[in-house]
Amino acid sequence: MASETILKQKQAQVEELAAKMKDSKLILLTEYRGINVADVTALRAKLRKANSEYCVIKNNITRRALASNGIEGLEGELEGPVAVVLGHEDYLEPLKAIYEYTKDHDFYKIKGGVIDGKVTSVEELTTLAKLPSREVLIAKLAGSLLGNITKLAVALDQVQKQKAE
Repeated sequence: MASETILKQKQAQVEELAAKMKDSKLILLTEYRGINVADVTALRAKLRKANSEYCVIKNNITRRALASNGIEGLEGELEGPVAVVLGHEDYLEPLKAIYEYTKDHDFYKIKGGVIDGKVTSVEELTTLAKLPSREVLIAKLAGSLLGNITKLAVALDQVQKQKAE
């Protein structure tokens, strides 16, 4: 049987992870089998820029932290080597970073995740990761609105010229 000290340490780890998960917009479970130190260092740096963190934690601790936040449905994904990605401010940036990494490295996989407290499938996560960024969508919207306004201005100018004649 485990000693009292070890049990307290593990309970503290569960509570710390549960608190981080509660404040996160994205909780992503990934299989990191085959990743080397240089790649994980680069991935962590990329995720830090997106205000996210990459943690390798025992599956049992992750399972208990998810349960303490009332998140169910990911228990089956906590098999084998699983890394946890926590997105603190935005869920799209870290999701895109992980998705881009999985495209370049076949061995790295997204196993499942939680967005704003809702368990999300791998297919939904992949679809979200493929979407353009918020800035790109705003630029496209502004461009299409500006194009319509320009067409309206040209049409009104032509009407004015016809009436002047």
